[in-house]
Amino acid sequence: MTKRIAILGASGYTGAELVRLIASHPNMRIVALSADRKAGLEMAEVFPFLRHLDLPKLCKIDEIDFANVDLAFCALPHATSQAVIKALPRDLKVVDLSADFRLRDVAEYAKWYGQPHAAPELQAEAVYGLTEFYRDEIRGARLCAGTGCNAATGQFALRPLIEAGVIDLDDILMDLKCGVSGAGRSLKENLLHAELSEGTYAYSAGGKHRHLGEFDQEFSKIAGRPVLVQFTPHLAPMNRGILASVYVKGDAKACWDALQARYASEPFIEVLPFGALPSTRDVRGSNFCHIGVVGDRIPGRALVVATLDNLTKGSSGQAIQNANLMLGLDETEGLMLAPVFP
Repeated sequence: MTKRIAILGASGYTGAELVRLIASHPNMRIVALSADRKAGLEMAEVFPFLRHLDLPKLCKIDEIDFANVDLAFCALPHATSQAVIKALPRDLKVVDLSADFRLRDVAEYAKWYGQPHAAPELQAEAVYGLTEFYRDEIRGARLCAGTGCNAATGQFALRPLIEAGVIDLDDILMDLKCGVSGAGRSLKENLLHAELSEGTYAYSAGGKHRHLGEFDQEFSKIAGRPVLVQFTPHLAPMNRGILASVYVKGDAKACWDALQARYASEPFIEVLPFGALPSTRDVRGSNFCHIGVVGDRIPGRALVVATLDNLTKGSSGQAIQNANLMLGLDETEGLMLAPVFP
């Protein structure tokens, strides 16, 4: 039976990516699209690349009949999803793509996002949406909280190494490059072409990036003690993609073995042959994550590199992967698209 889907916040990058992917999904049909400031417009007017699709007109959220919806994707800006989801019917399944439900401790949310959580009772039921590690919990969830795209990339590289105990937990450095779409679609001076092209720069350095809250939460949970990583993100002059270079103290082959063993049966995670490193161009537009490992010239140190598309595997593709589980569908449905190359 085809599942009826609503996308709240369809005029942003992740909303458009959801539409692009669901358009080829065999068991999902979009019945409602919201975009408050663009309500009344056709999706083709906002995103001409979707002109070939037969889609409902954009509307306001309060105009949607949720009795006719099986699952809603909430692709709204951070700090707005809490109030919106709180007002939705309690029996409606929801996948949230914002940061509003990622941190289990509402005090941690207030620390990283600078305001109190507006729906702590919902936070208590939210399941963290890193599919490969929370699959069973997601199947039974009503509310799934999508991860941050940077947080997903770093976790794919590090979680199996922490679980296997093959690295020094007090010596983890992460250097991450992210495409400009990770900053959202709203107008910002530093994202203008003339300001961004032909250069790259570090941002939120010195432990200020909000996705560190997810790293702290997840890595400490696995290790059973506090684990703090040193993390510096960089904005790169590309539209899509994340590449995380993770420097660890541990035997490189043991790291590769741990990753290979953990991801051997995962349909969307590809561990490259030992010594090979991935590129953002090889996962662009797909729900795949590629991971590579090489040894360092300093004995006992290794470099782990992970890459994914921030809009797909890092956000909208992950959201559909989770929605498939929540709706009793095959996890890979609608997501086995080949990467776009070149």
